[in-house]
Amino acid sequence: MFVLSTVKDTIPVLPANFGVDTEEALINEINKKYANRVLHDVGLCICLFDLAEAGEGKVRYGDGCHWYKVKFRMVVFRPFASEVILAKVKSSDEDGIRLSVGFFDDIYIPLGYLPQPSAFDPNERSHFWLPDSDATTAHELLESPTAERMYVDQGDIVRVRVEADEFYDDEPGPPKATEGVAVKREARRPPYTITCSVAEQGLGPVSWWKSAQPEAEVMDDT
Repeated sequence: MFVLSTVKDTIPVLPANFGVDTEEALINEINKKYANRVLHDVGLCICLFDLAEAGEGKVRYGDGCHWYKVKFRMVVFRPFASEVILAKVKSSDEDGIRLSVGFFDDIYIPLGYLPQPSAFDPNERSHFWLPDSDATTAHELLESPTAERMYVDQGDIVRVRVEADEFYDDEPGPPKATEGVAVKREARRPPYTITCSVAEQGLGPVSWWKSAQPEAEVMDDT
């Protein structure tokens, strides 16, 4: 889930921090710049792991800062494909389920990665799975007895498998125009998203599988 990524950059130390230990000042500035920031094709930066190299500080004309060429390692959140992780259901709609791990909310389960047969209940605002059912349409599934449905409710802790991740680098700027007509700007996409699946045995809300623990584990708990 977490990896170490090596980064090279030129970091400024403000004159107000000249009295602070250089390493401490650089660590503070690196965390200020990179923490909670998505690096394209790298992942979500969490915090500095260590400072590997730091050159001699140089003053640039005009700002009075000391600029240091540094090399450091960041703790980065980027689950690998097929990794199984735990997350909490943040919301659900007709297109799928959105998950959160607390510090990152752009994790999604699209309809194709839900266990089948399943459907979205507009009254509960939740998806449900109907195991051992021959129903094939949403209408048939919504006519099933509520007691037989296995819901994925908001706030549930779910075990999911990472299928893929994707980075977006939307260009900022004014709306584009074609032949004098303004083109409607698309909704801004999150810079980093993760697609997950619960369409296998053992995946989904952890409460679904508590009764299916191996016998040895059950005996150890007694």
